[in-house]
Amino acid sequence: MRPAIDADLIDALLPQTQCERCGFPGCRPYAEAIATGHAPINQCPPGGAATIAKLAALLQTDAIPLNPAHGAETPQQVALIDEARCIGCAKCLPPCPVDAIIGAPRYMHTVITAVCTGCELCIAPCPADCITMVALETTDTDAPGLTSGPDPKDNRSRYRAHNQRTASRAAKRATLLDERKRLATRPAPT
Repeated sequence: MRPAIDADLIDALLPQTQCERCGFPGCRPYAEAIATGHAPINQCPPGGAATIAKLAALLQTDAIPLNPAHGAETPQQVALIDEARCIGCAKCLPPCPVDAIIGAPRYMHTVITAVCTGCELCIAPCPADCITMVALETTDTDAPGLTSGPDPKDNRSRYRAHNQRTASRAAKRATLLDERKRLATRPAPT
């Protein structure tokens, strides 16, 4: 039986891409599952063999190969929007866990390459099929010479800010809908 390890220590070793490829809704839930013994250490394609080795050392266990069911280890990638094909639908904005995509409804969108974690969550909702993943070192970025992605601590911070903002908007919307329902069901004055 492996020793109990704080999920914070495990989370600190994960790449913080928040890609969900591990089968969990972000790096922190995956770290908690590893800490409680409910998930193996080999489910993080962005972290790959290096992260598996660090997790194995922390948990005092053997490193095991990346589980191919969760994807393959690839060079670090970032999203790239073909701006000529972008229709401005804004469907790529909500799934981006670190707010690396900027734009407004009915206007062209673009990716802040220096912030993109390469999670690929923006690809599926795009109806124009204008988002592709490219190797980070091949991009003509807004940060010339950028060959590594954002710092995991920065990713974690942006992810938390994204989730807080999303939760705040959802709460405001729920409050507004409740108020509208209450007004709609109120008896008419006589």
